Amino acid sequence: MRKLTPMMQQYTEIKNQYKDTLLLFRLGDFYELFFDDAVVASRELEIALTGRDCGLEERAPMCGVPHHSVHNYINRLIIKGYKVAICEQVEDPSEAKGIVKRDVVRVITPGTIIDTDLLEEKKNNYIMSIYWVDEGCGLTYADISTGELFSTEILQKGLEQNLQNEISKIQPKEIIYCIKDSNLKDVLLKYQGNFDLFASEYQDWKFEYHQAANQLKRHFDVLTLDGLGFTNNHLGIHSTGALIDYLQTTQKRALNHLNKINIYTLNKTMTLDLTTRKNLELTETLREKKKKGSLLWVLDKTMTSMGGRMIRKWIEEPLVDAVEINQRLEAVEALKNNTLIRQELKANLKNIYDLERLAGKIAYGSITPRDLIALRNSLNHVPNLKILLENIASPLLQSILISIDEHQDIKTLIEKAIQEDPAIALKEGNIIKTGYNHDVDELRRASIEGKSWISNLESQERECTGIKSLKVGYNKVFGYYIEVTKSNLHMVPKEYIRKQTLSNCERYITPALKEIEAKVLGAEEKVVLLEYQLFVNIRSIIEKDVPHIQQTAHAIAQLDALYSLAEVAYENGYTKPIVNDGNTINIHEGRHPVVEKILGINMFVANDTYLDEKNHEISVITGPNMAGKSTYMRQVALIVLMAQIGSFIPATQAEIGIVDRIFTRVGASDDLSQGQSTFMVEMSEMANILNNASSKSLLILDEIGRGTSTFDGLSIAWAVIEYISKLLKCKTLFSTHYHELTELEGKINGVKNYCISVKEEGESIVFLRKVIEGSADKSYGIQVAKLAGLPNDVIQRAQLILIDLEKNDMVKDNETIDNSNNNQNQQLNFDDFHREEILQEIKNINLLETTPLEAINMLYYLQKKANGI
Repeated sequence: MRKLTPMMQQYTEIKNQYKDTLLLFRLGDFYELFFDDAVVASRELEIALTGRDCGLEERAPMCGVPHHSVHNYINRLIIKGYKVAICEQVEDPSEAKGIVKRDVVRVITPGTIIDTDLLEEKKNNYIMSIYWVDEGCGLTYADISTGELFSTEILQKGLEQNLQNEISKIQPKEIIYCIKDSNLKDVLLKYQGNFDLFASEYQDWKFEYHQAANQLKRHFDVLTLDGLGFTNNHLGIHSTGALIDYLQTTQKRALNHLNKINIYTLNKTMTLDLTTRKNLELTETLREKKKKGSLLWVLDKTMTSMGGRMIRKWIEEPLVDAVEINQRLEAVEALKNNTLIRQELKANLKNIYDLERLAGKIAYGSITPRDLIALRNSLNHVPNLKILLENIASPLLQSILISIDEHQDIKTLIEKAIQEDPAIALKEGNIIKTGYNHDVDELRRASIEGKSWISNLESQERECTGIKSLKVGYNKVFGYYIEVTKSNLHMVPKEYIRKQTLSNCERYITPALKEIEAKVLGAEEKVVLLEYQLFVNIRSIIEKDVPHIQQTAHAIAQLDALYSLAEVAYENGYTKPIVNDGNTINIHEGRHPVVEKILGINMFVANDTYLDEKNHEISVITGPNMAGKSTYMRQVALIVLMAQIGSFIPATQAEIGIVDRIFTRVGASDDLSQGQSTFMVEMSEMANILNNASSKSLLILDEIGRGTSTFDGLSIAWAVIEYISKLLKCKTLFSTHYHELTELEGKINGVKNYCISVKEEGESIVFLRKVIEGSADKSYGIQVAKLAGLPNDVIQRAQLILIDLEKNDMVKDNETIDNSNNNQNQQLNFDDFHREEILQEIKNINLLETTPLEAINMLYYLQKKANGI
């Protein structure tokens, strides 16, 4: 029976340890894949599938990629959702006895990418761990490229919804979870339609308390977990310990830059669900999924990658603490009002590289000499930042100033040791600066002197031998040689030693040449090895300071984000809002930040907004489609959100009472993956809002009930307004085409009517975009349809039908109106609706089972209700 060759046996043994990965097996200058891995990689990478003799009857399927471009192929596989194991030669082939030893040095997954070429500069690459049990779940996430580590605990009440909210906020590229968490597996499968998730199971015993706790103690080098902040986050121990274990197992290193865990609670920042994030287009547009057109696009003027990630995080996590918010606002104000400092900040910040990811590279051992030059160049600008901050009175900017370290020792070390333009590869030499190490200098001198002797050898030998065409050359196989054409062989001196015969020449060596060659090549090999060893030592020295580099990086990221908000405020004429713990939202001449940016300043029509908890909780807004109702409501939500991240706002002035949540119900579409119609999606979103909103929430509700029949839709919309007014008592903007709802003003406390004004010009209308008190008397739907380009025949027929309906007080209720207009359903007004309700209640009475006393009570109740009409 045939068996695998020794090399393929080695491959199989390693592959069996990494069954869920694509194994890249190093063979010379290529990484090869075999068997099923080769078939998959060939298909996904669109590269040729070949074969290799493996000892079996059939050749093993094989495909490969060059080692120098492997990262591009890995990236393509990771994007497609695969894990990739890198198997390297772990011993020198020249010293190997038999098969060269190989082992996996790293497993790359979607959440463990560290190569900056494969990462988005201004977006974190998070990996998340979830531990789900009956009482709730522990959730931990990290970015190993920056060293950030966060953990929280989500309790059972609202568990699934809160988990979805966190995932939508964090947007992890990868999630690991316990094998036995079948409930969580089902939940994540539902999420995959909304998120770009790569979720995989991990060994359940890694999540067990004692295993996870011991893993954390080892990683953070502590005897107890008390000092790490897990007192009120017991479930987080499970998820954090498992995540650290997974990262160490896949990355094959200690990951010391994950040196601080940030424990947080869900109520520390404003909660925003997935629907709200999408509808408000916070970081990407709803349709095209692009940054341009989002709030982030408007607010991100950051100069550094780490500042870009910080401003994104602030937008994703608005604050709910008035003190923190006002500290940011004061810092933004100080920078906005000082143009000179702001310009100097910009000039210095734009020359600072990504210190967070450089620190990650140092800890990873993947830092290059050129990265160290980038680190030094960045640190050279830090003193200027500190000087600029010294005279600013803002408490937040002063705390940032204290956190910034100039790292003079690191700068001095790099300045002395690393060449200004070092080699890209670590093992090619040309890294260490002359004067840093005596041995390096001596070896270089020997190499230079030897090369100089060799370069002079050609002219000397030509003169001595009289052979004018004599050449001195070099190749990797034979080393240095003297080349003489065949026509001149009779002139070759006796001391020349023949080394190689070619078709038109002979190559020779001399004892002196070989002696100098040994010195030159020996010196070059030694200096390359010595430079590498010195670089590793320098890297180790700098690695000890990684926590302080991270602290400086975090402070500069905050400074950059504040600079960005100040620059945006200055450019766009934004004003500082008054933010407090009250329940009033009072905005004067508010504008939509994104629409205004696209249209241009002074082109957007500004509008006021007033909401409070006592007399004006709900604004019912009517007006035609395309008039700007949705834009107006969204702008209010965005202004509130901007104020709570500490940004100036597009308004002349505003008072913002802090809101704990913003909910939006704007538009809907079928969710085919879940078997839900448009109306079911709408009602599911509405249920989420009504079940989770508080008196401190802001609700943006657009066209509730439009997905069903007129009576049903109006009933739902009416009931929703009553519920919000009586039970939730939260600030609400409610747009509708149900004009009957405008009669609620004066009948339900806190309801006020507003409309979007329009100007009629013949059969056309002009949108004035102005929100005014009062209600619209019609929807101008036909005029809007005409503007949209419907055929004239349709427009004219619709006008005739509308005239007939208005004349007969008719309404279309999900039925087809034919040419004879036979349907005579009377149009519903507010009083009619009460009558319909009372009639329905009478019809529902079961007289056969009603006692006389119950009948009297019912009659009293119905009489009282009828008198209220």
